[in-house]
Amino acid sequence: MVRLLVLYGHPQDPAAFDKYYHEVHIPIARRMKGLKKWTIGKAIDTPTGAPSPYYLVAELYMDTREDFDRLLASPEGQDAVADVPKFATGGVTFLFTEVVNVDY
Repeated sequence: MVRLLVLYGHPQDPAAFDKYYHEVHIPIARRMKGLKKWTIGKAIDTPTGAPSPYYLVAELYMDTREDFDRLLASPEGQDAVADVPKFATGGVTFLFTEVVNVDY
């Protein structure tokens, strides 16, 4: 399993970011087909209580990196990526990770 982390920095206007993200970006991104899982979460703080360097984290999951390449090359994927600069005024980092479940 491969995860695409989308790490959003703190926006200039959090209320405008939230409104755009939920009302515009999510509907655009929902048109992408084939995701195995998709989660979003607002950062609270760090374990030391320091402010988080990120405002929001999105996690998208697919079976392989090649699946992500096809998804992001699709018209729907290109639309979602092209939309990000319209609201991510605090910057954004995209990071692919290989997911390994750890039994404990």
